[in-house]
Amino acid sequence: MTEKKLTGRVPRDAIRRMELPRLDPGVLARFAALEDLTGTLSDALDQLGLRGAVPAMELPPNLPGARVVGQAVTVRNVERTGGVTRNAEDGKSRMGEQEAYNLAGPGDVVVIEGLPDASNMGGQSATLAQRAGCAGAIIDGAYRDPQVSRELGLPLWARGVTPITGKWRLQTAEINGRVRIAGVSVDAGDLVAADEAGVVFVPFEQVEAVLRAAEHIDQGDARQRSDIAAGIDQAALAQTKYK
Repeated sequence: MTEKKLTGRVPRDAIRRMELPRLDPGVLARFAALEDLTGTLSDALDQLGLRGAVPAMELPPNLPGARVVGQAVTVRNVERTGGVTRNAEDGKSRMGEQEAYNLAGPGDVVVIEGLPDASNMGGQSATLAQRAGCAGAIIDGAYRDPQVSRELGLPLWARGVTPITGKWRLQTAEINGRVRIAGVSVDAGDLVAADEAGVVFVPFEQVEAVLRAAEHIDQGDARQRSDIAAGIDQAALAQTKYK
């Protein structure tokens, strides 16, 4: 297979994976069909002794009703040395998240370990991500030009918004390696699910087990809702095991 042409925004040895392990589209569709997406997945992770849920109070969405399911394309940013003024005079950005969009497949979710006060994704970056077919982005840090992502309909989950550029303050250390998002380790290719309640990461190797547990919980919740709507008395509801 011919290796994809790179943008040159980061050194080749900083790209840990050129190709991601891929989940069957049918599996992704089953995750997307869960009624209470992140709540159900969080419960499934609890049952399996896994950690991967991040509440929206930490990473709130930029769009009301936002909801995505996809695989992680990862970016790890670190603080840049040299000082802001000197770096600005040098005029060379070391932000390399565009390489992640270049390597992403349709429906992938960009997952960025970033800096909290400087922008890890600006308006042009968001436009490129959307053009590449990315479903959204999770940013443990800030982004800027919020009106652009809103106009694009590109859902972002992030610490907040900033006017401060990251060009002179951070550099991309790694693409498609391991990142930490709100204390959760995420590898390229892991499943990402996000909605108004927060974000859930599912390790690639645990996807099938988590999906089975989540569908069982989802089906139990559906039966419970049906019984409540049917007027079943509360004593009977309390004694019924739904999941």
